[in-house]
Amino acid sequence: MDSDADDILVRGMKALTEKLGAVGTQRFISIISREKFDYTEWRQEYFDSMAPGEFQRKALEFAQNHPYTGDAERL
Repeated sequence: MDSDADDILVRGMKALTEKLGAVGTQRFISIISREKFDYTEWRQEYFDSMAPGEFQRKALEFAQNHPYTGDAERL
């Protein structure tokens, strides 16, 4: 595995663990490993099922509830 892939795996595991905890992370990995899961197809179906304007409404609501604090990590 190249160093870029290693870095992505480490950062991904860190993000999952911070949000889901150790047990939740393990359950998440287990679910996606045993299911035939196509993330791109899943997202396409998710967005296709939204009513017109719903994505924008959800994005604005998220932005209001999670204001930018200026502490983002520059990639």
